[in-house]
Amino acid sequence: MSTPTLPTIAPERTALLAMDFQNGILPLAPEPDALIDRVKGAIADVRAAGGTIGHVRVAFTEDDWAAVPETNKAFSAVAATRTLHHEDSATQIDRRIAPEDGDIVVRKVRVGAGSTTDLHEQLRSRGVDTLILAGISTSGVVLSTLVDAADRDYRLYVLSDGTADRDPQVHRELIDKVFPSRAHVIDTAGLRELLPPSVR
Repeated sequence: MSTPTLPTIAPERTALLAMDFQNGILPLAPEPDALIDRVKGAIADVRAAGGTIGHVRVAFTEDDWAAVPETNKAFSAVAATRTLHHEDSATQIDRRIAPEDGDIVVRKVRVGAGSTTDLHEQLRSRGVDTLILAGISTSGVVLSTLVDAADRDYRLYVLSDGTADRDPQVHRELIDKVFPSRAHVIDTAGLRELLPPSVR
């Protein structure tokens, strides 16, 4: 799905967000090892070009659980069962794409990457106006973050092979029919073609 007609990405204004690639969520994706390998390669390419890497994970403290209202259908169940504690192995980012010095790392307590974090403040402070999204799941963190970021006027790219969903049909529908109205949908090979020639 290479898209040579798209503008070259300016790394100094770009961040790749790797979202919810944590030990307790990655196994839910079809072919998780192949997925993480592709995302690892995309991270390496963006890093080599001088772009920003952002890591997003979902994890809770005792106070976070206590603050979830019963009106929240998804997260009231998480709070009730006290799952995804911030120190548990399940909430730690997969070691194959572990954050490095200079990366942005945020911990969220809702679906989207920005709704309960200072992610956008950190991105804006670095002059970032372009986001490349990768994550699990396509219908969860990727969709929620995409809609929010589009409303914040970022230029957006979604890595079609750097996202995954437990339901392959839902993944395909979002990638093919929903995301293109707000973002450029490319694959990891296409991303490399949009980066400066020195990275290829």
